[in-house]
Amino acid sequence: MRLEDLPTVSVIMATLNAAKTMEESLRSIRGQDYPADRLEIIIGDGGSTDATLEIAQKYGAKVFPNPLRTGESGKAVAAKQASGELLAIIDSDNFLPQRDWLQKMVAPFTDSEVVGSEPWEFTWRRQDSLVSRYWALVGVNDPLCLFLGNYDRRGYLSADWTGLPLKWEDRGGWLKVSLEKGRLPTIGANGTIFRRSFLRPETVGDYLFDIDIVSERLQVGGIKFAKVKIGIVHTYARNLGDFWRKQKRRVADFLYHQKIEDRSYDWQFPKQPGFGGILAYLKVVITGRNKGLLLFALDTILVVPLIFQALIGFVKKPDLAWLVHPVACWMTLLVYSWGVIKAKLLGEKELDRRNYRQ
Repeated sequence: MRLEDLPTVSVIMATLNAAKTMEESLRSIRGQDYPADRLEIIIGDGGSTDATLEIAQKYGAKVFPNPLRTGESGKAVAAKQASGELLAIIDSDNFLPQRDWLQKMVAPFTDSEVVGSEPWEFTWRRQDSLVSRYWALVGVNDPLCLFLGNYDRRGYLSADWTGLPLKWEDRGGWLKVSLEKGRLPTIGANGTIFRRSFLRPETVGDYLFDIDIVSERLQVGGIKFAKVKIGIVHTYARNLGDFWRKQKRRVADFLYHQKIEDRSYDWQFPKQPGFGGILAYLKVVITGRNKGLLLFALDTILVVPLIFQALIGFVKKPDLAWLVHPVACWMTLLVYSWGVIKAKLLGEKELDRRNYRQ
């Protein structure tokens, strides 16, 4: 595709005290081999008190206030202000690993059936922290997804970019994937690009849940999506303390939005409140109604299977970051279990963002 024929792209990003990571993110976006007049950066900021706004101004981003302060509400704010033909959801802790990244990501849109594109892996970089390298090695930010099979990135413990039985055509630099209702990976975040006509930002409410976008559209028919053979850097958590904090936020926010019924992606978590909800959650695990959740619980409690998985991964890609695997699984089991118990007994609440940091 000639440079003058490239579509206009709006990068939408949510920030809240993201100065620690966003400069590298914005630098990698502005450093793309892409016409400057066809690329804009729109930020929904939740009231940052660090250098976030100064960094945004430095890289020519347009910033709009996000009074609800969450990442999902920030993306909604940004999407409504976007003017591009394509909307790219790039988080402040995402870095584009090469100058032609954006060109490769928009290439599949020459196929009129394709409604979105997404990198098929997380880029592994030796200079990243032990924990950040671990996420790239397993291809997920939540180890539970490995057991559920609904992951959407390649990793060294999985046979392909997803564990779901999907069909696709290999188009050389990308895969043309047929998505079906009930068989949907966690597509939508960390560098996913949507056609404006598919995302329909003018219809977005107070929150934009990236992995719910495709789920909602699948209610009316199948979808063609591109998995591009390229990576993206995601420093989701630089250490285990970051991971613990972000997992707590993930669980609290998910259960809150499940309660008010504004989520469409099915995680198969029981909705009942009180002790009934706790018992329903345990029943899902113990009876194997959700086999992936049962396998995750058993492997984590026994520990040995996790060590075996880490050894397999180490053989495929030698890195001490595999030591994180058993610890991350145990932390996830504890956070999810305690999060469900706390929410069901005390009530689901949206997490307070007043002291939030990236």
